[in-house]
Amino acid sequence: MAINLANNSSLANITALPSSISGGGMTLISEQTASSSANISFTSGIDSTYDSYVFKFINIHPATSGYFTFQLSTDGGSNYNTTITSTYFRTYHYEDDSYTALEYEGSSDQAQGTAFQRTVNIGNGNDECGSGTLQLFNPSSSVFVKHFLVNGCDTGSSVAMQRFIAGYSNTTSVINAVQFKMASGNIDSGVIKLYGIS
Repeated sequence: MAINLANNSSLANITALPSSISGGGMTLISEQTASSSANISFTSGIDSTYDSYVFKFINIHPATSGYFTFQLSTDGGSNYNTTITSTYFRTYHYEDDSYTALEYEGSSDQAQGTAFQRTVNIGNGNDECGSGTLQLFNPSSSVFVKHFLVNGCDTGSSVAMQRFIAGYSNTTSVINAVQFKMASGNIDSGVIKLYGIS
């Protein structure tokens, strides 16, 4: 019996998805590049178009060693002070294999706080940087609080770190802007990309 390898009859020959199957995926909405920037703010593109938004921060290099942080806004970026409850843990491994750990970092979480939420902790050495993702769920809901997840990695003092943060902004108001900044000093360089998830 001959095998029919016409278009769409095998995985190798698929040229288009049937109309009943949704392709999904990530849509790049905007991108900003830091250059001795006090902060990077996204004040447009976060609306009811998508149920989930992902920020990818890539090779963030600070002028001053410290935490890379974010906060959310309900008024288009006039204020970044939503009430956050979060949890934070990290894992790390030294280059010389002298020490490894998986631990909770209680100094970096919040319990109904309005401070900027810590993510990665980045050194300002010439070869040091931090990268990761922030995912924000259903920011346009007027019913539920706004959940977020952060997964980031950084390098400093000969150690590899991975950090995991989860939490929510305790507001039923629509979130429509996000700001990133270092806990102190400028963002010397790096890129942040905003994607919508369908």
